[in-house]
Amino acid sequence: MPDTVDLNDWASEEFGAAELGDARLTRRLVALARRLSMGPHCSFPQSLNGAELKAAYRFFDNSHVDVDGVLGAHIGQTLRRMQRVPVVLAVQDTTEFNLSHLRATEGLGYGSDSHVRGFLIHSLLALTPEGLPLGVIGMKTWIRRPEEFGKKHLREQRPVREKESAKWLEGGEQLNALKPHCPGTHIVGVSDREGDVYDVFLAQRPAGVDWLVRASWNRRVAHPDGHLWETVLAAPALGQTQIQLPARENRPARTARLVVRCMPVRLCPPYSRRREKLPEIEVFAIHALETNVREGIEPLEWLLLTSVPTHTRAQALERLAWYARRWTIESWHRVLKSGCRVEARQFGSLDRFVRATALFAVISWKILYAMLLARLDGNLTCEVLLQTIEWQALYCRMHGTVKAPSEPPSLGQVVLWIAKLGGYLARKHDHPPGPTVIWRGFLALHEITMTYRIFRQNE
Repeated sequence: MPDTVDLNDWASEEFGAAELGDARLTRRLVALARRLSMGPHCSFPQSLNGAELKAAYRFFDNSHVDVDGVLGAHIGQTLRRMQRVPVVLAVQDTTEFNLSHLRATEGLGYGSDSHVRGFLIHSLLALTPEGLPLGVIGMKTWIRRPEEFGKKHLREQRPVREKESAKWLEGGEQLNALKPHCPGTHIVGVSDREGDVYDVFLAQRPAGVDWLVRASWNRRVAHPDGHLWETVLAAPALGQTQIQLPARENRPARTARLVVRCMPVRLCPPYSRRREKLPEIEVFAIHALETNVREGIEPLEWLLLTSVPTHTRAQALERLAWYARRWTIESWHRVLKSGCRVEARQFGSLDRFVRATALFAVISWKILYAMLLARLDGNLTCEVLLQTIEWQALYCRMHGTVKAPSEPPSLGQVVLWIAKLGGYLARKHDHPPGPTVIWRGFLALHEITMTYRIFRQNE
């Protein structure tokens, strides 16, 4: 095999055009992505040799390296993927990194309570309506300063731009800025209940950019029933649907049967902000309530608000399906924290953690992309994911042979093989392989491919 074969060409594609002010920094970023993706759960000393380890710490300590610089080239690639699909769901979510066990780390803030130390990120992940993650399109990091703890009542009096809620506005502005790069794609920002912010509803948007949020507040509406929930529940039911609920810590996976309603409503501005004379705004409400729930299980209820016109049952079901894809970003966060073990790193300072998190965010996307692509279309050729040398090495390993076939196997087949390398048993009633066994399998696949390449060099 020629020496020019790049076993991790994805790193060049996703990071090769990064603008960090110095071509050497870009080359280092690509090299780090290649090496760290081979064993994302490993510590740096396990993944890198002595020279690479020193170079890595210099890279993450460089003040010229920032989140925008690390993610810029990947966002460009993500936009190219977005251009190929008519609708993209831009899911927003916030997660906390708990570094309380790293007491010597400088620059951390408080977290969910006064004893937690760490930082937060608010990210935007682009998905197809079928749930395939196309890439990261935004990331904001910040800390809650220790001196601000216990002053929530004071923060509530500040303008939205001076509060953490500004992240939802900034997320929308990011989508507005990206829209000219994919003019033929309808972009829908999707948020959970924390994104129920009136200023988001009022914000200016170009044509082709919309929002969808799960309602948190029983807002006043210009309707005889007075408030949002009462108004929507009085609307006639459009029918029923089913949705698959993933397992959570306190509940098993189940199929929920939902009664669906939808109607346009005119929201009134918050009464507490009446002096600002904010205008009313018309939105579309979609309500889904689980029926026939077993005793002891809390029924699922979603009340969604959106700027996308929604009048029919088919349109309401589509919006519900869009919101259900929001769980993908939570899976991505789990890969970032558990698969890439960001919270276990020992960088010594907040700035180094933030730069490394931006890099691992893309590595986590790659792992999740591989898993979900195979679930959505397992009949694709495996060469959409693996290079020729990789699938040949994998085939030979799984079949105990030295001769690979001339035609590549399907994507679904190779992902199953990769999962088995990572410990997946593939029993009859097992759930599809998850991200943990996938990234373990990729680690084993790299070692197998390296060995396969060595033995093929003299052919």
